[in-house]
Amino acid sequence: MRILIAPDKFKGALSARDAAENIAAGLREVLHDAKIDIVPMADGGEGTAEVIAQALGASWVTCPAHDPLGREIEARYAWIDPPSLSLRRDKLAIVEMSEAAGMRRLHSNKLNPEVATTFGVGEMILDAARRGAAEIIIGLGGSATNDGGFGMARALGFRFFAGAKELTGAVTELADLARIETPVAAGVSPADSTAQSRKLSGLPPQLRIIAAVDVKNPLLGPNGATRVFGPQKGAGKNEIDILERALTRLADVVAEQFGFDYRNEPGAGAAGGLGFGLLSFCGAKIRPGFDVVAGAVGLEAKIKDADLVITGEGSLDRQTLEGKTPVGVARLARKLGKPVFAIVGHTTNDPEVREIFDGVYENARPGMSQEENMKRAAELVCENARELAKSL
Repeated sequence: MRILIAPDKFKGALSARDAAENIAAGLREVLHDAKIDIVPMADGGEGTAEVIAQALGASWVTCPAHDPLGREIEARYAWIDPPSLSLRRDKLAIVEMSEAAGMRRLHSNKLNPEVATTFGVGEMILDAARRGAAEIIIGLGGSATNDGGFGMARALGFRFFAGAKELTGAVTELADLARIETPVAAGVSPADSTAQSRKLSGLPPQLRIIAAVDVKNPLLGPNGATRVFGPQKGAGKNEIDILERALTRLADVVAEQFGFDYRNEPGAGAAGGLGFGLLSFCGAKIRPGFDVVAGAVGLEAKIKDADLVITGEGSLDRQTLEGKTPVGVARLARKLGKPVFAIVGHTTNDPEVREIFDGVYENARPGMSQEENMKRAAELVCENARELAKSL
């Protein structure tokens, strides 16, 4: 029997690779002759750069940047510079926005989406462009920001004004936004908005930017960046209303001045609206993060070679259906006629979620706290894998 193990991370407990290796350890205790292949996965959230870097043999580089509160940091990203004899010719950067603008950069009592900025993400993009990147993949997950890419755009040279006053501070200042000055003076041609926004940014015209997302939220409204994700970042009701007005004004001025409007694009609301910013100011393309990672690691070919597939992550729930790793793996396995199981930290009894898999094994036990669940994650994953192996 050939088994493919392709989980995402168990957030706060296990990396994707750690999860995969503990699943493999449990299987081997029972299935002594099984051939086991490990393919750590991600879906655009934190860990995406690590997974792609491991799969493609990337190195890591660092650059000066600023964190969500404007403090100087060293940010790292994955870098592929193919040798001259390689079949691959293009230099590739794999960036996680959370490296510069993520919640992991802040203590929980320092979260403040009114002032948190994506400026450091723009600095990372500029660094990769200066190194000659032909493509930048940016994972949009784990953000502490809700600025619609305002900070990132300023790092790239865009300037924002309310009358004569230049806006360089809190996101909430955007409620008074009147005009945007671009790094490059150019006429607006709405017929090709992607090329136009890239031209306005001053970035190299050949540079491709892929925004890898694991959500489909638009920028604004009840399902938008602010109302859905703002509370997780410390925004109360009053702050949410103020931030929504600010991002609405940003979208209005972009539409009025540049002639294109991405506010309703699926994924525009990812990472506090950074998806919208990348579309509007960088000419980026938004793609499901799972598809980006699956393509990079050659997942479909690996599933074809397997007899059985095991996936997993920390939480399996309704949000998983929006494009998270376990569902992506399961749907691909189903398409190829392979049985697929999930080992997860905890799950819901929602039949629409569970019926995607041939079986779901949960770390959570009656009476077990979430803290204990996370602390014992490696042990419980291994135990569940043993149980799955016995059922086979």
